[in-house]
Amino acid sequence: MAYKEKDTKKWSAQWFETTAKGEKKKRRKRGFETKREALEYERQKKLSSSRSMDMKLSEFMEIYFEDKQNELKDRTMKNKRYMMEQHIIPYFGEQMLSEITASQIIQWQNEMQTKGFSESYLRMIQNQLTCIFTHASRIYDLHTNPCKKVKRMGNSDSRSLDFWTTEEYQRFIQTIEPGTRYYLIFEILFWTGCRIGELLALTKGDISIENNQISITKTYYRTGRQDVITEPKTKQSARTIEIPEFLKKEIKDFVDGHYGMPDDERLFPIVQEAVQHKMKRQIAKAGVKNIRVHDLRHSHVAYLINKGIEPLLIKERVGHKDIRITLNTYGHLYPNQQRRVADLLDNEKGNSPDSGNC
Repeated sequence: MAYKEKDTKKWSAQWFETTAKGEKKKRRKRGFETKREALEYERQKKLSSSRSMDMKLSEFMEIYFEDKQNELKDRTMKNKRYMMEQHIIPYFGEQMLSEITASQIIQWQNEMQTKGFSESYLRMIQNQLTCIFTHASRIYDLHTNPCKKVKRMGNSDSRSLDFWTTEEYQRFIQTIEPGTRYYLIFEILFWTGCRIGELLALTKGDISIENNQISITKTYYRTGRQDVITEPKTKQSARTIEIPEFLKKEIKDFVDGHYGMPDDERLFPIVQEAVQHKMKRQIAKAGVKNIRVHDLRHSHVAYLINKGIEPLLIKERVGHKDIRITLNTYGHLYPNQQRRVADLLDNEKGNSPDSGNC
């Protein structure tokens, strides 16, 4: 029951929550300007405590993030919340979760598809709505999941991947002075296929000059003006990358040029945006097609595919969670193998004992 504080003259909300041990605890939040605000806050907290599905989607979204706080990384939570608040809450936020229908989702999809978003971004938006209803169904027994009744919009199959050939990359890298920070950054990105966050988290201790190896054990990003170092994207992302002799020498020369660098100090203490801006400037100088920093990872994989490297080896090198990710993302870059099968059969027929009876 909401009540007014005598000292501050402001309203406080009061409610009970059941703990994990089944005990009821009284909760309170102060500082509301009006009784109506305090009562609405109480209502939301009571719904959250009972986990009733007769609540607004916007209210359940907060429960979703509360439940996921120890499962998802901060950056992932931030990105998911942004997409939900931009593209889902304006449409479904005030509707009761249990009353949203499949036909309404189709109407929402139709409107989203008029916004000019890419197919992959549309799929990402769709995934956020699906996450909400899947969580409500699995954990809180929502009777009907309307997302299961409609076809997902967008397409996660990245068949329009942008990447450079080795010739394009050479034109690009020749615009940067060898031995400099950015020269080495782009060399590592192109010749190892590591993610930009993984590269920016590298320390001197992650480089084994003796074994020609780079150890990927963490990733870097910046949020709220703070540098954040966390575990890699997935467990499979933690890996050891074998590097060629020329790249080992370039790394060694760079490290030797920073005499006394501690083993735990980042090799490249800059942010992703700085790399992106530098890349954009050098692309203009080189006159090559415009791609993103992340597309250097695609370029590395395209190079390996062109050299005939098997998908499983590529999966391990770039740290994909599942071989299906490798095949779904890059499978279309593999040449058609049907011609090889036909040629093999031709050769087999040609070597048979009766091949001359024609």
